[in-house]
Amino acid sequence: MSQTPSSQTSAGTPDAHAADAGELTYFVSEMTCDHCKASVTGELVKVPGVKAIGVDLDTKLVRVRGANLDDAAVRAAIEEAGYAAVSA
Repeated sequence: MSQTPSSQTSAGTPDAHAADAGELTYFVSEMTCDHCKASVTGELVKVPGVKAIGVDLDTKLVRVRGANLDDAAVRAAIEEAGYAAVSA
């Protein structure tokens, strides 16, 4: 699984949907190729608090690491890339 560090490091505003320093993992069944991976990664790097992204095309898992991650914001970024995300 590759990791891409985020160019944005702001923690954002914690809320009821935020995960303190940690990891969120999603199953994204429609991802099949490097273009899919690049699209998802490109949107996720824009989410405040994201420090690292891991995309595994074989398992179709996306792991997002960072501080004060907002589940709704992460899901919205994956959806903006054109994919549905299910918590894994």
